[in-house]
Amino acid sequence: MTKISKKINEARIIKGLTQEELAELSSVNLRTIQRLENNETVPRGKTLNLICDALQINAEDLRIQDKTSFDKYLTIATNIFFLGVLNFALMGVFGYLLLDSEATMNSRFAGFLLSFFIPIFIVYKTEHMNPLERLLKFGSGFMLYIILVLFWAGFATGFLTGLFPCLIISLAILYYGSYVTNK
Repeated sequence: MTKISKKINEARIIKGLTQEELAELSSVNLRTIQRLENNETVPRGKTLNLICDALQINAEDLRIQDKTSFDKYLTIATNIFFLGVLNFALMGVFGYLLLDSEATMNSRFAGFLLSFFIPIFIVYKTEHMNPLERLLKFGSGFMLYIILVLFWAGFATGFLTGLFPCLIISLAILYYGSYVTNK
């Protein structure tokens, strides 16, 4: 039995309804209810909403709970991959603007501006996230970059090019930005 079928069956029994009563309350064919509870079919769209309304349960919760473990792992792997790509892309942007041998005052200024605007955008789009979670997901590349530049070029180079101040500003905004953007 799928999780949706099981949850609907349990909710129907808890409410003390027969399949016939549920079919009548939900305006869904009795045979559809029977097929659903016998795991012969999976309800979709309007049918699921009608049954959930009759049972007074949330259809969206059922859809979320019905995800298979493979889907969950695939989602996690995809998120990790794209967060990694995003972190490396941000590291490349700041490196190009600030550490490049041909970096001008204009590119350093652009790096400084981006150290404010990119994290503010991320904070605005992830208001629901815990500040520490946001910092770890979107700022891990910045932290790694600070460590790499410390070993590769040294503190003086990282500080004088403006890379360290920009990265620290970005990390601070990622963590404390939700306090600024709260309405």
